[in-house]
Amino acid sequence: MALGGGLALYHVLGVATCVALLYFTFGEVDLRHISLPSLPGSGAASPRAAAVAAPFVERRGAQLFLEGEPFYPNGWNSYWLMDQAVDARSRDRVSRMFRAAAEMGLTVCRSWAFNDGAYNALQVSPGHFDERVFKALDRVLVEAGRHGVRLILSLANNLEAYGGKTQYVRWAWEEGVGLSASNDSFFFDPAIRDYFKVYLKTLLTRKNHLTGVEYRDDPTILAWELMNEPRCTTDLSGDTLQRWIEEMAAYVKSIDRKHLLTVGTEGFYGPTSPPSKQDVNPGIWKDNNYGSDFIRNAKIPDIDFASIHLYPDTWLLKQHATAEEKLEFAKRWVASHIEDGDTELGKPVLTTEFGLSRRAQGFDPSHRDVLYRAIYDIVYGSAARGGAGAAAFVWQLAPEGMEEYHDDYSVVPSEHPSLRRLIKEQSCRLAKLRPGAGEEARRALAACAAGSS
Repeated sequence: MALGGGLALYHVLGVATCVALLYFTFGEVDLRHISLPSLPGSGAASPRAAAVAAPFVERRGAQLFLEGEPFYPNGWNSYWLMDQAVDARSRDRVSRMFRAAAEMGLTVCRSWAFNDGAYNALQVSPGHFDERVFKALDRVLVEAGRHGVRLILSLANNLEAYGGKTQYVRWAWEEGVGLSASNDSFFFDPAIRDYFKVYLKTLLTRKNHLTGVEYRDDPTILAWELMNEPRCTTDLSGDTLQRWIEEMAAYVKSIDRKHLLTVGTEGFYGPTSPPSKQDVNPGIWKDNNYGSDFIRNAKIPDIDFASIHLYPDTWLLKQHATAEEKLEFAKRWVASHIEDGDTELGKPVLTTEFGLSRRAQGFDPSHRDVLYRAIYDIVYGSAARGGAGAAAFVWQLAPEGMEEYHDDYSVVPSEHPSLRRLIKEQSCRLAKLRPGAGEEARRALAACAAGSS
């Protein structure tokens, strides 16, 4: 029996290696008709069948659930995955990132599923898409699945990078249908809202050319995010942004009710929040929330979980905050929003971006380790008591050799051993809370058992 099992294992690994070699060399291997031999005691299944049969992450009250168990993942940001999967010469960056993440027990990645009118654009003009880039996103989904990683995919950008809402406004203006040249017309111009709905429907119903599975049916995707950091500075009441969120959330759910949905907000409290909450806003955001309204936005029925971001060095820049003041603000910020999830929203709260700039005055890597541990401790404490604090995602991680994609917050895990250990420790202790919560927990626990390095 032992000998036979070993031979079967080598056979599986041999076939898998061949498939992987073809896939990453040529990038166009159709996986729909490939079935790997099964290990003893398991059933053989094609990648398409495996994807369709895999469980979706769900929300029950203020918790995420997977396979009937509360799900508290550890995750990270790598916004560039689709872009780097376009060219065969850079695709290995995607696989190297997923491998490095798996070694740290990370099981969720947040990334962009948009690129509007820029280099390697997915949407080259309203309703017109580059199949070459769509195939790159297909590859990202397959590669994520191979490493046991689920994805939170953002659908638009408030910022100009990768096109953003500015590009939609420019398209409408150039076609003579735009109501205004203001970037905020993205939220209220009927023509632009229609542009965005065409993009949403095209993306959600996209059939992966490698697996044959439509995106809306693929559980590799944990959630959709309507926009990265939406702001509407021309309407500080928050009404314009609120109407847009309600409309687009309902539209997404009319096409896809299997996946979770979030807004993508940074967490600023708006005019409908009590003064005690508005006082939590940082620095200049205390009196100017940029048209967002965290609790009001997150209460929309079609929104499944709330998101916050955290950049204390940027947000407290004008206050010339010390490392200790940044730390205290960060702890208060995260704890306040988890409290909202527990008591006001009844929904999970994910810190989907957090970081500390290495260019901040007086920066020392130890400051980053202390801040990250404080955030992780708050999330773990919430998870341990079954609370709304579902996860915290580092912004951002990258493999070696990607300096052109780095920003002030980028971390190459192999170059920062202390931070790598810290991230892995968080993955391990969260996985140990709910060891039965699906393949993700089992993978994280396996990474823990592989050592502490």
